[in-house]
Amino acid sequence: MKGVVGITGASGIIYGVRLAEELNRSGVEVHTIFTEAAKKTSEYELKDAYERVKKASKKVYEEEDIDEAPASGSSGFNFMVIAPCSIRTLGSVANGIADNLLTRAAMVNLKERKKLLLVIRETPLSTIDIMNMLKVSIAGAIVMPASPAFYSKPKSVEDMVNFIVGKALDILEIKHNLYKRWKADELP
Repeated sequence: MKGVVGITGASGIIYGVRLAEELNRSGVEVHTIFTEAAKKTSEYELKDAYERVKKASKKVYEEEDIDEAPASGSSGFNFMVIAPCSIRTLGSVANGIADNLLTRAAMVNLKERKKLLLVIRETPLSTIDIMNMLKVSIAGAIVMPASPAFYSKPKSVEDMVNFIVGKALDILEIKHNLYKRWKADELP
């Protein structure tokens, strides 16, 4: 299985980093698009983000690398996750603006009817943001706000990050043990 992880400059760089690491750990061939804005945000949030992503990925791309493999449906990628997904990136995808490798790859996943998961990390949301979420959802993307649950009794930020990464893995149908499932003790 091959997947693309897009990391934008929205707050929550750790979501994309941990997702790339967990996908790699699960045997997925990870290709990551790390935007310039992500590099800037990581200076505030997670200084070793780029190095961690590079270690977890077969290849890391710059957003201006428009002619690289993720830009084509013939490259054989199974899915794409943008985590965190900035509101700018959401707006570009919702309106068909494929002006860099990240948005082009997202558009390829939509046209090929492959899974495209957008982990939105913004609050509050404007009416325009909500309308753009509706547009990408109608087009076939899955919108997943980074909203951790508290029923699992998280004890750290890492536990809350693991919940979001675990939910993304659930959507991709990749097994994991990153969080305690709702009423898991009651399941047969």
